[in-house]
Amino acid sequence: MMNPDPPYFKKISRRIATAGIVLMLVTLIVIAATGGFFADDAPPAPGQLAFSTKGWRTDFTKHTIPLEDIRGAGPGKDGIPPLDRPTFVSVERANRWMENQNPVIALELNSDVRAYPLQILNWHEIVNDILGGTPVTITFCPLCNSAVAFDRTLDGVVYDFGVTGNLYNSNLVMWDRQTQSWWQQITGEAIVGELAGKRLTFIPAPIVAWANFMDSNPQGLVLSLDTGFDRNYASSPYNGYDRLDRPPTNFAGDYDRRLLPKERVAAVTVGEVDLAFPFSILERERVVNYSDGERNIVVLFKPGTVSALDRVLISDSKDVGSTGIFKADIDERRLTFRLRGEEFVDDQTGNVWNIFGKATNGPLAGNQLTPIVHGNHFWFAWGAFKPNTLIYRGAT
Repeated sequence: MMNPDPPYFKKISRRIATAGIVLMLVTLIVIAATGGFFADDAPPAPGQLAFSTKGWRTDFTKHTIPLEDIRGAGPGKDGIPPLDRPTFVSVERANRWMENQNPVIALELNSDVRAYPLQILNWHEIVNDILGGTPVTITFCPLCNSAVAFDRTLDGVVYDFGVTGNLYNSNLVMWDRQTQSWWQQITGEAIVGELAGKRLTFIPAPIVAWANFMDSNPQGLVLSLDTGFDRNYASSPYNGYDRLDRPPTNFAGDYDRRLLPKERVAAVTVGEVDLAFPFSILERERVVNYSDGERNIVVLFKPGTVSALDRVLISDSKDVGSTGIFKADIDERRLTFRLRGEEFVDDQTGNVWNIFGKATNGPLAGNQLTPIVHGNHFWFAWGAFKPNTLIYRGAT
């Protein structure tokens, strides 16, 4: 599918981005001055909290982490506004303003397929939606590059989530409007309040290029720019944030230095083992077949997806690629994969597979590998929550 008028829309996007630069710079200065994501703030004094409890009905006597490790780093409760009534447009219409390489979170549930562009999630971080009849919450923490989706029904109750304006290990802390408990985005665990210790169920939510989503799901739906908020969705407020060696901010303690802090990793838990596949290695190898003796998985890497955290205009950002992780079994038969040209193929049947784990050509065409929940997180974030992670060091 071709973009109907790319030069026009790109020209408009550049003008909008240019007009918004001054406003964004002022915003970043204010955020930094008040303890925002560029601030290198000192830890609070012993016994002193680094966030405000004013206006919260949260039960702060119940918590699974030290309260003093939570940092107040934003404009407060829902100062970053979640999208509670998201609207969607067709792929054809979205292609008028989307660029091929722009990153989107792709979700499929009960034959309902939707894309959530990071250029929108950068400004809202949370979308409360209903996908395939299931209440879901789609989240993106720009400070950790963590895209995570949840089933927001827990013990028969549907929860609605917002942004607390606080961070733990530089990661988004959410809150639910039903109990005002606080939740960790990257783990899906309630960390403060009545529901402390409860966990949400993850839904696979890979970050992929718009072109890949569009080609694979021409009848899908796309989160609309018509959000009800006045935001410059053509641009990113995180210009230059994802430099590999830049340390995390609003982070209590030290980070795991086995990799550079903002190295992207395909992060996954297989059985009881946490694994990280660095993008720097995946970019070179493109396909990794992994087995722990009981479980067989394949990690696929495809270039062509740009960062949402690199340049003011996202479409001008660097290519960081995208990943898919799947069970490497079809009908109880193990498959192993390799790269043939720019195509993913399996050794057993010669089928061609795409980044969504769908067979597009060959005797298995139409079959779908089972996706495994994974994230394309910055290493510092995954390492902080999963300190015993094994790091893939490349084929031997």
